[in-house]
Amino acid sequence: MGFFKRLFEFYINSSIHVALAVCSLTWITLLNYELPLDENILFFIFFASVTGYNFVKYFGLAKFHHRQLANWLKLIQIFSFSCFIGLCYFAFLLNPKTLIYIFSTAIITFLYAIPFLTKRLFINNKYSLRGIKGLKIYIIALVWVGVTVFIPLINNNFRINFDVIITAFQRFLFIMVLMFPFEIRDMRFDNLKLSTIPQKIGIKRTKVIGLLLLVGFLFLESFKDEINSKSVTVLILISVITLLFLVFSEENRAKYYSSFWVEGLPILWLLLTLF
Repeated sequence: MGFFKRLFEFYINSSIHVALAVCSLTWITLLNYELPLDENILFFIFFASVTGYNFVKYFGLAKFHHRQLANWLKLIQIFSFSCFIGLCYFAFLLNPKTLIYIFSTAIITFLYAIPFLTKRLFINNKYSLRGIKGLKIYIIALVWVGVTVFIPLINNNFRINFDVIITAFQRFLFIMVLMFPFEIRDMRFDNLKLSTIPQKIGIKRTKVIGLLLLVGFLFLESFKDEINSKSVTVLILISVITLLFLVFSEENRAKYYSSFWVEGLPILWLLLTLF
């Protein structure tokens, strides 16, 4: 059991799970717009997600403790470097227009982790985008929208029409709600000046906001020119399940409540779409 527990922890801590979630939303976009399975973009996004997330999570640790890194962090570094190589390989197989768009999301990810601005803008001594008051959740949602909606469509030369814009707004709302359980969980550890949504309005009101966002997520579907009854059914199911996870979110939830179950909801969404 010890081996499987360590394997599971590596699966979570090395960002494989979140990368699969990102790939799942990307695949859903391809399915919704009846595009062929784009293996190159899916592999690229998987490797890019692992590389990007691990860079953001472990940059500080690696910077200040490089010579005395724990074995698990060294292993994650090796894995992340391997994923970076995979990222570079699949980047050469993508549409040149896609690479230009990817570059902008890469810059945002880089600035999210690297200190580069003046001290007076921040609530702590991490002078990067992630330290700007109240900005974190919106940056993450925007990056996920760009990666899971626009990148796969651009790579397949799909015209960005009104339905795509609606999908982008829906995805933004969904990712925001998906972030709420994490912000609720982290209330015990986050600097009070971060001004996360639960810090500003409380846990109960955050859950109400989440409910309203999910209602908006569903309502926006009615504005699309092409509506698929199967997609609507799946959207309703995933909205109800997401709402339940949000309702039961608390500061003292089990360790993997958010990092496995909540983060796995996009994977469930894909499975519901496929089967």
